[in-house]
Amino acid sequence: MCFEDAEVVAFMDIQPVNAGHVLVVPREHYESIEDIPPSLASHLFQVSMQLAPVVKQVAGAEGLNLVVNSGVAAGQDVFHYHVHVIPRRQGDGFDIPLPFPGSEMPDRTVLDMNAARIIAAMRDPLKAWKRPERRQGVTDRRASSSQS
Repeated sequence: MCFEDAEVVAFMDIQPVNAGHVLVVPREHYESIEDIPPSLASHLFQVSMQLAPVVKQVAGAEGLNLVVNSGVAAGQDVFHYHVHVIPRRQGDGFDIPLPFPGSEMPDRTVLDMNAARIIAAMRDPLKAWKRPERRQGVTDRRASSSQS
């Protein structure tokens, strides 16, 4: 254990990418990024940001990755939401290549269309049930006032 408070613990990864690899984990169980309340997710990232420069210094690293894998398709294999703080060194063999070599730059209209779809989905009050706070039993005042 290298950090703890009332909501979060941080400890050394037992299968580290590099020495100093830390996991920042909520005490309460949430499976994925879609399940964790936004305020707790923010707290995990605040703790990760506090730990990052210390981990980098202690590990003698040249850089860092903060990584969240959410869902099987994204590489999640432990289904308890967590943030990886990974100290990095040039040539260490670990890679998250962005831009991805297999991707192609889409036409600008495709980018604009996807942005518009995201904006519309974010504004759609009927999609409120998909937000994490709704699944955790916290009611949205707009949704409850429209049902009254």
